Amino acid sequence: MERYTILGISGSLRQGAAHTAILEQLSALLEEPFKLLLCEGLEEIPAFNPEKDIDPAPASVAHFRDQLKSADALLICTPEYAYGIPGALKNAMDWVVSSGELVNKPVAVITASGLGEHAHQSIQLVLTAMNAKITEDTTLLISWIKGKLNEQNQISDPATLADAQKALQSLINTNLQ
Repeated sequence: MERYTILGISGSLRQGAAHTAILEQLSALLEEPFKLLLCEGLEEIPAFNPEKDIDPAPASVAHFRDQLKSADALLICTPEYAYGIPGALKNAMDWVVSSGELVNKPVAVITASGLGEHAHQSIQLVLTAMNAKITEDTTLLISWIKGKLNEQNQISDPATLADAQKALQSLINTNLQ
């Protein structure tokens, strides 16, 4: 049986972040042959500088690129910071514009924030610019997220959890089966 790996990328670097907890919650709902691995080392990636985007790439960039290459798909869960994509996430994405790891890579995006609409639109534009495979069915905007979480920062609102599962299932159905 073929196995499929989905790389979960949290847009928040904060310890105990709701976005990481949501990825873990969705990971627990996956069944074989699917598994979700959390991306590691986002905070170690240096500020993007095109002059430094040469071979060999900085070790943390190479590690990030390797994680992307080995994944069959991505699930990004991110907050909105100052009406945009969190800096560490956008910086990481900048490092893969020219290297191509996201070309035709299936991606689902969950933006979970106060409002979140600006970051949600922005990340979709960035992913589209890199030719990632993203559809309306693989995106979800969860506004007012704090009121939809339990003490463990997992989604406790049944309708919101169903919507998140639907986005993940669309990623799987459209791209991995």
